[in-house]
Order: sequence, then structure tokens, then C-alpha cells
Amino acid sequence: MTTVLAVLKDGKVAMGGDGQVTVDKTVIKHKAKKIRKMFDGKVLAGFAGSAADGLALFEKFEKKLEEYHGNLPRACVELAKEWRLDKALRRLEALLLAADKEHLFVLSGTGDVVEPDEGVAGIGSGSPYAVAAARALSKHSALSPREMVEESLKIAADICIYTNQNLTIEELL
Repeated sequence: MTTVLAVLKDGKVAMGGDGQVTVDKTVIKHKAKKIRKMFDGKVLAGFAGSAADGLALFEKFEKKLEEYHGNLPRACVELAKEWRLDKALRRLEALLLAADKEHLFVLSGTGDVVEPDEGVAGIGSGSPYAVAAARALSKHSALSPREMVEESLKIAADICIYTNQNLTIEELL
């Protein structure tokens, strides 16, 4: 798996992911990019899980964003509906994290479209550690969303064997 984390605070959002790709217990890539800007740089998306499945989700999600003119909540709901109902998509082994300056969502193939209460969300094997760190930093520091994402992913990498410190971080200001 991997770790992808997003922090939305004060109209700014940052999303980051580590670069590790593993097959079973073997690291086969250290610098994968699992985060992408979409819709003319107005939306961030990241995936955790199978690389091919995550890239397929990126394509589907980008089409939904275009179809709904960048309306992130609507694009997420429509993708989740299609993902849940389509026999081929339903078998995808990945999760998607999507954000703009107003919204942050976690999407799954079971139809989940969850917007967290605290503006912090993560997916992947190291996400519980990263989310815990980001929540604490959000409540008790003046760090920017980008700084929170970076520090939290480093903490997760120190704990989770499926997460490394080769980070990709994107932000919308």
C-alpha cells in the first residue's frame, strides 16, 4: 500500500503521498507519484492501493470533474455511484482522496464519499499514523497545511514499513 494525506485549513489545502511501491513484502519502487493536480490545477487527487487501479480511477475522476464543471462534491458522488455499480470498476483495489479549497473527500468502491469533520483525511497503510499526527498539528500549531502534511507523512514513514520519506506534496492556495 502507500500513504496519502490531505489537510484543508483556512481555504488552503495540501495533499501529499509517499513514493513507496511494494509487492508483498518487497519494495520495488521508491519514488512513485500518487498525487495529481486536476481540472486546471483547481483539484487535488491521490490514490492508495494498486497502481493500475489508482491510475484508472484518476482517469474516471478527471472525466467526472470535466462533466460536472469542477463541482467536486458532485463529481465525487457520481464517481462513487459508477464505481459501486460497474462490475469491472467494483473490482478495483484502491481508494481515492480528492480535495479543493472548500472540500475534502475520501472515496471507495463500496460507495463511500466521506467528508471528514476536521479537514484531515488519509488513505493507505500509514494513514492512521499520518492522520493522527496531522490532527494534533492542526489543533496545536500554526503550521501551514503543506507543513502539516510533510511532518505528518514523515512521522508515518517512521512507523509504517509500507511508507517511505520520498514525498510528493501538492497544494492549492
